[in-house]
Amino acid sequence: MTDKTMTPEEAVAGLRSGMTLGIGGWGSRRKPMALVRALLRTGITGLTVVSYGGPDVGLLAAAGRIRELVTPFVTLDSVPLEPHYRAAREKGAFALTEIDEAMFMWGLRAAANRLPFLPLRAGIGSDVMRVNPALRTVTSPYADGEELVAVPALRLDAALVHLNRADRLGNGQYLGPDPYFDDLFCEAADTAYVSCEQVVATAELTRQAPVQSLLVQRHYVTGVIETPGGAHFTSCAPDYGRDEAFQRMYAATPWPEFAARFLSGDEKTYQCAVQAWHEEQK
Repeated sequence: MTDKTMTPEEAVAGLRSGMTLGIGGWGSRRKPMALVRALLRTGITGLTVVSYGGPDVGLLAAAGRIRELVTPFVTLDSVPLEPHYRAAREKGAFALTEIDEAMFMWGLRAAANRLPFLPLRAGIGSDVMRVNPALRTVTSPYADGEELVAVPALRLDAALVHLNRADRLGNGQYLGPDPYFDDLFCEAADTAYVSCEQVVATAELTRQAPVQSLLVQRHYVTGVIETPGGAHFTSCAPDYGRDEAFQRMYAATPWPEFAARFLSGDEKTYQCAVQAWHEEQK
């Protein structure tokens, strides 16, 4: 079996402009931020981004890397609307496809099962059908004859997710309260890159945590990237919570100023800049 460990730079080297890129996590929770920051250090652009959006979308939108966004929301959780996403959207910087949270999940599930769509009740009678006129309905072929939304598959060229632990083979484990559909992102993608707080031996994955926490299976994973603090400034429970002070600063800081201070170097430079900023606040 293959050792799939690699650096953030090696992971994003597998991406290309124009790809459809899925990004795991939820809002400002367990986002693969180190991989997003590595992506920003490349010239990759024109992306279709599929995400339960948070600062991952904010960074990519502010940097002008998104051609189309598919999402049910873009939030920082404690800040209701991601401000850099909002600014880019108000300028008409990219196309937006809005679907609700349930549709998004079933779109990933359809892609994971290589189906063209899955039928769903969610959306019937709501404005999602108005704001997304490309959605279609189907009629049940059985006696009930119910009208359902035909949710299209969200097929991904690549996926980025962040987990608490993984082994070198690509098995990934979450230790927090929610899987955030990261398994579906990996299964819906042609290639998947899993960053993690710690790479451990395979036996360690089940020694101190339930088997149910083994979320991502190795045969869906292309690369494993050990990045302690790699979800910062989003949360990665139980390893660390959201860096609320830093997030508030990010939300209030003009993009050029934030990018110049925190995104001008590699991941180690970023982490040092964050530490220096916290020292200044004392």
